[in-house]
Amino acid sequence: MARVSTLHDPSSPPTAPQHAPHAINAAARSVPLPHAHTTMEEALDKGLKAIIAKSTAGLSPIALAAAYSDWALHLASAPGKQLQLLEKAAKKTTKLARYAATCATVADAPRTCIDPLPQDKRFRSEAWTQWPYNVIHQGFLLNQQWWHNATTGIAGMTKQHENVVEFAARQMLDVFSPSNSFMTNPDILQKTLREGGWNLIRGWQNFVEDATRLNTGQKPAGAEDFEVGRNLATTPGKVVYRNRLIELIQYAPTTDKVRPEPILIVPAWIMKYYILDLGETNSMVRFLTDQGFTVFMVSWMNPHAEDRDLGMDDYISLGVIEALDAVQAITAREKVHAVGYCLGGTLLSIAAATLAREGDTRLKTLTLLAAQTDFTEAGELQLFINDSQLTFLEDMMWNQGYLDTTQMAGTFQLLRSNDLIWSYMIHDYLMGERTPMIDLMAWNADATRMPYRMHSEYLRSLYLNNDLAEGRYHVGDRPVTVSDIRAPVFLVGTERDHVAPWHSVYKFNLLSDTDVTFVLTSGGHNAGIVSEPGHPHRHYRIASQAKDAPYIGPDLWMAQTAPVDGSWWPALTDWLAKQSGAPTSPPPLGARDAGYPPLCDAPGTYVFQK
Repeated sequence: MARVSTLHDPSSPPTAPQHAPHAINAAARSVPLPHAHTTMEEALDKGLKAIIAKSTAGLSPIALAAAYSDWALHLASAPGKQLQLLEKAAKKTTKLARYAATCATVADAPRTCIDPLPQDKRFRSEAWTQWPYNVIHQGFLLNQQWWHNATTGIAGMTKQHENVVEFAARQMLDVFSPSNSFMTNPDILQKTLREGGWNLIRGWQNFVEDATRLNTGQKPAGAEDFEVGRNLATTPGKVVYRNRLIELIQYAPTTDKVRPEPILIVPAWIMKYYILDLGETNSMVRFLTDQGFTVFMVSWMNPHAEDRDLGMDDYISLGVIEALDAVQAITAREKVHAVGYCLGGTLLSIAAATLAREGDTRLKTLTLLAAQTDFTEAGELQLFINDSQLTFLEDMMWNQGYLDTTQMAGTFQLLRSNDLIWSYMIHDYLMGERTPMIDLMAWNADATRMPYRMHSEYLRSLYLNNDLAEGRYHVGDRPVTVSDIRAPVFLVGTERDHVAPWHSVYKFNLLSDTDVTFVLTSGGHNAGIVSEPGHPHRHYRIASQAKDAPYIGPDLWMAQTAPVDGSWWPALTDWLAKQSGAPTSPPPLGARDAGYPPLCDAPGTYVFQK
């Protein structure tokens, strides 16, 4: 079949090539664009919700009220559960009183009567074992445990509502944690006495600076030390293609010979692409080129209100298919290794399934980094996914044409409030110290917007309805399925991922009909992927599964797969090398004769869009 791109955006430079529509792209564009609204009454409803959303950080009060009503009504009609909670309250009160009396009268009293959860680092210092702070924090943990019992295990509640109520109770309790208060945190009190209160003065200065930066739209303190093109995203290359949605970067070779199959990387569009090209020592792009691969990277446009009607099909056609066309034209190669990270990996999976549906065998391999294809266990993000919440979110996006960066950041901070909100407040405002800025944190502050239509389609089709995993996801007028993919897959999950939990990533094994090599690496969603050789305290597990082998559950897989110290990156390049041909001379940067001339130096122009 013909493998050429769709028409370029008319605003592209005159040097950009013009091509006839690709068959897949034509199918992708067959779905008509929705009207922003059809009646004045609908516009009135949407406008009101958009106004409310500004004061609720995009969270639907109706969805929250529904969850609390479900909890309260079922608890009110469960006298047995109420008696159980009364009994637990009495036991915990007695337990705390006995512990307090023992601490006051016995020299070698036990350190605790309840241990915090493994991930709870708030009370680890030795000062929390001293009177009265030991009793204060133990009382808080017992209260926290009681509220967990009070919001879970109530017969009749929907699971989603139970998760929401438990999460909300945990968030409210965290506000009143003794670690967050000057008077009940011994570490803060000791530092204040030691420094004569100067830590609080510095903390106030830090707070004023942060508030000023937030209100004026500036980046966090220290981010100015990291600049794209200077010490971030510095791997040499050229932008060789541009349309209204992407710039395609081709990186310069660093070896005399390269593998014949190029690598096309599709990053997530929720953030800038250069998480995979940070500094010189932790750039995955630089590592791949040093291992003898020709690397291309998609750099996404930062959408504005006028891009509101860009949908998932546009991201497939303009983002993946046109980039694939360009890579093949420039390198004159039939086969391509495709790599997708996070949302980019999900998009790449859909594109690969679409290509397979059309009988297009261009993809030599598929590498998916922290990317989900089944969303039934998509982590705590599922708390914000139901019809009520999505309708509220859609009305907010309808009003402005996109999902704003601050609205996304607030959601992710809530999911890890102890790590991202309260620990920061304690360290920077009460301790009076500054959290050192690093390249990964600077990248994290460089967020992008998401178009109204695309984000709505993504959340409804994938998170809410799980259409891709269940065979209902349409590209054009026909469904696609992951089971059609025949290219071997290198699948990576991270142990502490709160965005794409590794159990959810692992579900690709249930959907696929191809050979899968699964890697489980230490770290979280970002730090686990940016895990360069030499990074301390890193390990990973790796095992391959043939397409006709019996299925192994994730927990059993982990139990029987021994950890390996170090970075997983060499394992990826070893795997890619085995799937590649013998090294040959590197291709030129761009191909003017094929209609893909170099347009500018990497990192391009889209990465600087605000």
